[in-house]
Amino acid sequence: MRRMAEEVQPTKEQSSWISSWLPSWCPTSPSQLKDAEEKMLKSVKQTFSRQHVRISNNNYLWTLAFSTQPQPCSPSLPPSHAWPRPPLVLLHGFGGGVALWAQNLDSLSDSGPVYAVDLLGFGRSSRPLFSTDPEGAEDQFLAALEEWREKVGLEEMLLLGHNLGGYLAAAYTLKYPHRVKHLLLVEPWGFPERPENPNHSTIPVWIRAMGAFMSPFNPLAGLRLAGPLGPMLVQTIRSDFKQKYSSVFDDNTACDYIYHLNAQAPSGETAFKNMTIPYGWAKRPMLERIGQIRADIPISFIYGSRSSIDCDSGYNFKKMRPDVEITVIRGGGHYVFADQPDDFNQTVLRVVARTEAEKKGGDEGWEGDRR
Repeated sequence: MRRMAEEVQPTKEQSSWISSWLPSWCPTSPSQLKDAEEKMLKSVKQTFSRQHVRISNNNYLWTLAFSTQPQPCSPSLPPSHAWPRPPLVLLHGFGGGVALWAQNLDSLSDSGPVYAVDLLGFGRSSRPLFSTDPEGAEDQFLAALEEWREKVGLEEMLLLGHNLGGYLAAAYTLKYPHRVKHLLLVEPWGFPERPENPNHSTIPVWIRAMGAFMSPFNPLAGLRLAGPLGPMLVQTIRSDFKQKYSSVFDDNTACDYIYHLNAQAPSGETAFKNMTIPYGWAKRPMLERIGQIRADIPISFIYGSRSSIDCDSGYNFKKMRPDVEITVIRGGGHYVFADQPDDFNQTVLRVVARTEAEKKGGDEGWEGDRR
């Protein structure tokens, strides 16, 4: 049975007039976010637990845990086989949350433990003030994840991150290499460096003007400024989310979840803004650092063939580390795990199986790049 292991009542993270005004203007609240998440997770068949994992400074990370109890050993197997593999930890991207993995959790947890975590400042995790310094903000994300790992009791893990989660997963692996058995980067954000002379002529004038106007604000400020029109705005602008989850929902469940995730008082969103320069480039590009990851930690990239994020970063890194695996899933966009969930799940499970085979000293072979 699903159980609520620990429910923490969210504390007020900011006392500014903006955060106190938002609830009366935006039709959202932590309880509505909880309800929207619950509705998304109704499609998940596996049993799981969920809790706010408390860390320092009165913060907490909202966590879903699947198949986390050791399986009974067969008499013919040694005790180490009670855990079929290290836990797989899923980190969502910017503006996301744990329930976006709704089409993946059943399949991925079939072969062993899976944890899905709301990043600090996002979803149902606490929303503290972040440093305005990009390195300081990154460190806050990483410190929260490391404290979470300690509290949950994981010695090592397979770390998978999408978008911003991919950037943070790579940064975590750099800082805590002995905790990561395999790094999986799904459409990661923040890898390439911004060109010295970006071709602004290719960017429409109205977008440049809007970008200049909105630069002092958080990326999703417009959603909150829309007030009561916010839910309709998400349904209109991000109608693709309804299609991505159409196999499990025939209504606006996914769009409603996206709205409530991002209409709350901004926190991680503000940190993300402080980590970027105009048009979404990272102030501290990961491609400049990822080569420092220990050579014995396998790295896999997963891209969607229809994504607006090109896979050049992955292939550029592969030139430095030929053992890097790159998979491009046909028909997938930036949210490849939702666009093509079956192909995505099978791709991840192959990576997991390969990691386990190497752990056992076997050599089962591996399918390389796939277009």
